[in-house]
Amino acid sequence: MENMFRLTASEEYFSDRRCVWVNGPVIVGAGPSGLATAACLHDQGVPFVVVERSDCIASLWQKRTYDRLKLHLPKKFCQLPKMPFPDHYPEYPTKRQFIDYLESYANRFEIKPEFNKSVDSARFDETSGLWRVRTTSAGDEMEYICRWLVVATGENAERVVPEINGLKTEFDGEVIHACEYKSGEKFRGKRVLVVGCGNSGMEVSLDLANHNAITSMVVRSSVHVLPREIMGKSTFGISVMMMKWLPLWLVDKLLLILSWLVLGSLSKYGLKRPDIGPMELKSMTGKTPVLDIGALEKIKSGDVEIVPAIKQFSRHNVELVDGQRLDIDAVVLATGYRSNVPSWLQESEFFSKNGFPKSPFPNAWKGKSGLYAAGFTRKGLAGASADAVNIAQDIGNVWREETKRQKMRRNVGHRRCISVA
Repeated sequence: MENMFRLTASEEYFSDRRCVWVNGPVIVGAGPSGLATAACLHDQGVPFVVVERSDCIASLWQKRTYDRLKLHLPKKFCQLPKMPFPDHYPEYPTKRQFIDYLESYANRFEIKPEFNKSVDSARFDETSGLWRVRTTSAGDEMEYICRWLVVATGENAERVVPEINGLKTEFDGEVIHACEYKSGEKFRGKRVLVVGCGNSGMEVSLDLANHNAITSMVVRSSVHVLPREIMGKSTFGISVMMMKWLPLWLVDKLLLILSWLVLGSLSKYGLKRPDIGPMELKSMTGKTPVLDIGALEKIKSGDVEIVPAIKQFSRHNVELVDGQRLDIDAVVLATGYRSNVPSWLQESEFFSKNGFPKSPFPNAWKGKSGLYAAGFTRKGLAGASADAVNIAQDIGNVWREETKRQKMRRNVGHRRCISVA
């Protein structure tokens, strides 16, 4: 029974690599999206294989997040299909609690990924009508052959490191990406420049200020900053409720009014709002508004200084576009992440060059020839969960029909054998 949900496969050797037939879909990625899809397939009775380049599930959460991280949204918006968070979890679970939840989730649905297997390429073979997924593990190559391929590597597979004049060639201080940042303790008393003002940039700046680092944050463009809660209610939850009854433009208008009442005007602190409302902007571009959990207080008090865009770095300082220079010891690049799908998936009809499906939500989960995408909706864990349910249902329908036909053929063959005997 255990193997039914892992490798229901036969192995053959071709030249220097193994070829494995998978009697079900191959899921690339063991993050929340891949786990959710696997769980839903398990519930449908469909066998699967999960391949993961890291040595653990949810490697982004386990290895590339800072210590103080908590879910920014209430837990009811972040739970995966078929298993809610434990009742004793707080409204905003911690990083450790979320990882524990994912590990319990994998155990409950018998999800045992093939770890340390990096996908080099995946292509659809027109002749056979099958997907061929080539992986490398410690120098050993393997090719999985399957009818269905689920891309679940996520929106945040690779860090984005911008090219900034002098940063690599001139600056002598420490430079890290936010995915390498753990705590502000090591930066205590140091002058740190945070590049980026999204949720990560804001939270890293808050953590640095809490550890008495001299913190500056680069804000190059406009940004929506909303309170995480309004009158004790989740701002995100309020927006979801309003969008059921009101047009998007009106929801945005009401959110901005409520935010102004809670936070006041932010322009005098160097934070200018975009012309487009927060929910419309997220719908159009995927850019998530910042949900404030304390960074604004540090900005208003002067513990975090807002500075404009960077012109160039020199050995010990940075020159900004307004002409001022800052002496700095370290740089944290809170410059985001990107999809890595174009680097390995040999397909151009469903996925665009930026690594996201070309079709907008809610039609971004299914391509042609058995290709699926989970977790590319720009709608967080709720979007990934919706994808997982749709994918498993779609594959499950075909799986059950084919299993039924195979059973009928076996029964017919059995009756013929009896008749001949």
